[in-house]
Amino acid sequence: MSTTYWLMVCRHRPGLDALRAAHRDAHRAHVASGGGGLARVLVGSATTAEDGASPTGNFGILEAASREAAQAFAAADPYALAGLVETIEITPLSAQFQAHRIDPMTPRAA
Repeated sequence: MSTTYWLMVCRHRPGLDALRAAHRDAHRAHVASGGGGLARVLVGSATTAEDGASPTGNFGILEAASREAAQAFAAADPYALAGLVETIEITPLSAQFQAHRIDPMTPRAA
C-alpha cells in the first residue's frame, strides 16, 4: 500500500494535567521518532478549550502506510500508555493533500 496521510485526533481525559506534564518529554520523543518508524508526524499540536490554555488533547497529521500503522503510532504514545488519552480518531486525508508544503516534525527515515 502506498503512503497515506491521516489526521489523528486524541482527546484527553480531563483533570490530568500532572499526568500530562509527567509524560510530556516521552511524548515529544515518540513524535520525533515517529513511534520508532510507525509514522512520520508532519505537524501536530495540543488542542485546548475555548480559553486557549486548558488542554483537551492533541492532534497530528501523519504519513503512514496504513490506518493500522497510524493507529499503532497513536496507541504507543506515552500519553496513551499512561491512560491520559480517552479517544483516538484516525481519519484519512485526501489523496491531493499537499504534504510538501509542511516542514515535518519527524525526519524522513534514512
